[in-house]
This record gives sequence, structure tokens and C-alpha cells, in this order.
Amino acid sequence: MLRIIAKKFSGLTLEELIQCISSRYNEERLLGLFILTTQYKKAASQDKETIYQLYMTHLTHINNWNLVDSSAHLILGAHLFEKERSTLLTLARSQSLWERRIAIVATWYFIRKNDLEWMFVLAKLLLSDTHDLMHKAVGWMLREAGKKDESALVGFLEAHATHMPRTMLRYAIEKFPEPIRKEYLKRTYYSKKK
Repeated sequence: MLRIIAKKFSGLTLEELIQCISSRYNEERLLGLFILTTQYKKAASQDKETIYQLYMTHLTHINNWNLVDSSAHLILGAHLFEKERSTLLTLARSQSLWERRIAIVATWYFIRKNDLEWMFVLAKLLLSDTHDLMHKAVGWMLREAGKKDESALVGFLEAHATHMPRTMLRYAIEKFPEPIRKEYLKRTYYSKKK
């Protein structure tokens, strides 16, 4: 329903979208982000920069998994794809759960373009993150990378599976055959503690 509404109101001004994104209601923020991502995709180069800056200025309002997952790759990831990417490191080291999730989900855009390096850099950086929502997000991006290059995912797992959070590992190996999944799960630190 929200996507239908977003299509109907796709011409909202940036000032109106700021009001949506700043709303105290998750649904209104999500609606604003649906429209903003569509506008970014269609925008001229200078307008893309304006939308990117708006997004970055309002990160505090992108504070739920559905808001992050519907926008980070389509604005932040798309914008940084052919640019300097150190902003992702800053976000990945943030005290804010949502900024850390924005960083890793932004790499989904890179993954779709067969550019996996930065996802693996951030995944390694976030291995020790303590939040379950980060374990799920990192595992999800690892799984997506594996769809593009399974050997690269296997290489990462061979180096890090023994100390990955179990949820992260489960998400990362979800598409592997069951015997291989079981073998990886036996290696985890969390299994050895039991």
C-alpha cells in the first residue's frame, strides 16, 4: 500500500520529503524514503548529490531496519559506487546501530554490480558487533556476495567462521547444501563453548 501511495506522490518536493522522513511515525518515514529513492534513481547528477546530502543529514530518522533496508543501498550505496567510500568506514564504526546497519546494507548496491571488496571489508570490521540485527544484516550481505562469487564467500568463511556470531554465520551459509552448513556450524566458537 505504501508503495502505491509513494508512486502517486512521487513528485513531492525535498522540503515535503524532509517532513515525511522527520515524522515520528515509521510508516511516514518509510513513505518518504520510498519516494526519495525513486527520485534519486531518476535525478540528474547535481540533484543526486542534493538527495544524498539530504539523506546523510537525516540519518537519525532512519532508525528502523525497514527504513535502512529500503534505502541505504539505493541512495548511499548508489552514490558512493564510483566515489571515495571512507564514509562507510565511519558509519560502520558508529555507536549507532542504525548507522552501522546503513553501512553494510549500502554495499548491497556494490554487490549487485559484482563489486564485493567493500562488503568483505565491512563484514570483517563488524564481526565483533554485539547486536543481533547487525549479525543478520552482515550475514545477509555475505549471502548476497556468495550468490555472485561463492569462492570469495568460502574464503571469508574459512578465515572467520570460527569466530563469527552464530546468527551471522547461519544467514551467510543459508544457500549452502545442508551437510556443508552443518560442518560450518560445528566450527563456531559458540558451538565449542557448549
